[in-house]
Amino acid sequence: MSPSQNNNSSPVTLGTKPIGPLLLQYSLPAIIASVVTSLYNIIDSIFIGRGVGAMAISGLAITFPLMNLVIGFCTLVAVGGATISSIFLGQKNMERATDTVNNVMLLCIIHSVVFGGLTLIFLDPILYLFGATEETIPYAREFMKVILYGTPISYVFIGLNNIMRATGYPRKAMVSALLSVGVNIVAAPIFIFKLHWGIAGAAAATILGQTCALVWVMAHFLSHKSFVHINWKERFFVPALIKRIYGIGMSPFLMNCTACVVVVFLNKSLLDCAGDMGNTAVGAYGIINRTTMFFVMIVFGVTQGMQPILGYNYGAGNHARVAGTLKRGMACGFAISAIGWAVTELFPDTISSLFTTDTSMIDIARNGFRIYFICYPVVGIQIVIQNYFQSIGKPKISIFLSLTRQLIFLLPLLWFLPRFFNINGVWASMAGSDMLAFITAITTLIIINRRYSHQLTNNATQNKPAGNA
Repeated sequence: MSPSQNNNSSPVTLGTKPIGPLLLQYSLPAIIASVVTSLYNIIDSIFIGRGVGAMAISGLAITFPLMNLVIGFCTLVAVGGATISSIFLGQKNMERATDTVNNVMLLCIIHSVVFGGLTLIFLDPILYLFGATEETIPYAREFMKVILYGTPISYVFIGLNNIMRATGYPRKAMVSALLSVGVNIVAAPIFIFKLHWGIAGAAAATILGQTCALVWVMAHFLSHKSFVHINWKERFFVPALIKRIYGIGMSPFLMNCTACVVVVFLNKSLLDCAGDMGNTAVGAYGIINRTTMFFVMIVFGVTQGMQPILGYNYGAGNHARVAGTLKRGMACGFAISAIGWAVTELFPDTISSLFTTDTSMIDIARNGFRIYFICYPVVGIQIVIQNYFQSIGKPKISIFLSLTRQLIFLLPLLWFLPRFFNINGVWASMAGSDMLAFITAITTLIIINRRYSHQLTNNATQNKPAGNA
């Protein structure tokens, strides 16, 4: 047995260690990495707002839909690959787990070149489509050019880092995320304030941080001491495996795509409702978006910790541990989003003033915080349930649940409510969508679990030996 199988990071512990400590072991590093990443996004926005100007915040908000697409094409591969690799480990199929690493790396490179290249060619039309104006497009264009040139680095780093966590190395995955963010936070103020690179400096700092982290991740996967590593002799293009990666990764991909669509509609609704203050309203939404993503990313940290536990035990047929992990994850998700609700309800001006000194933007953001976050405590539970189905290899259900919150419920509300409540209707649409998506997720989980319990009961009855006559 190799050394890696004798330590606490061995995938074997996913099926044997008590669920509570195990979930803490896997989730805490992911949560720490998520918190630091979210803090970086907030700090980066603060640097941009303070160092470049309030209109730069609005320009950054215009890039959110495109950034969702950038992330979407990456998570299509990264999340699918991570889920499949942990399921293969549960099945003790090391050869297929290695094939997954090889194929994820190849697909990340292909996606980054194709998507990044096409987007660069049509960048300005895309940004105008997403709500850019003559005042905001220079900032949006400058930021996105640097990000798109760096997509090959970003994609390979994110893809392999997800697999690192899923194959028994949550702490090393945390270190790579911390390394990326640490370099970023140090470089951003230098590039923005000292070198006067403006908003492009913030993007350059992001790519620099990810480059340093990629070196760390590649060192792990090139080492034969790692439980699963890159093997140049194994297959780098397996159609059946790629189909499974896309199938499971389709849920987060569609989630990001629908987020892109929704942000476009939100930006346009804000521009219409706010009139001359449209760009300021978009900037206020940018502040709210950064804040809500802080708490969502923490919940994602929990789901990232749950994923290898769920995948391994589902693959091993240990359904009691799957159910126990889900219950603990839902409790954590609720606690995190409830804290988010309390903080934003109590301190909206304090949060906004970190990003800008523009009083009009702060006023709009205050109202947005208090309306949008009304239903926020249930968001964490909805996200956990959605990722639960993704982690056990049921992508269709996960896709459906991801679409409810960001498309199926939100767009009709966004069309209807602003007609009667103006800009408040925009914020209320988001709150209403969160509540309806939560109800749908809970209902779906109950129905699926009842069907599954009924199936297990029938199987047990059929397999039960006949009694004496």
